[in-house]
Amino acid sequence: MVIRNSEKQFLTFLHNELELSSADISVALRHQKIDNGPLPMLLWQYGLVNLEQLERIFDWLYEQS
Repeated sequence: MVIRNSEKQFLTFLHNELELSSADISVALRHQKIDNGPLPMLLWQYGLVNLEQLERIFDWLYEQS
């Protein structure tokens, strides 16, 4: 699997800033392949982030665009 630099930066943000574990991130990535949904929403849907964290994710993504 090839990870683009922007995806790597996003995963680093999730791990370092939101303190998500590698296992939590892996769960969401596996579900993303199955559900084909946006990763931030899957993280929230599976209870891996709360609404405040979800807002921080969207803010970060907006700043990157």
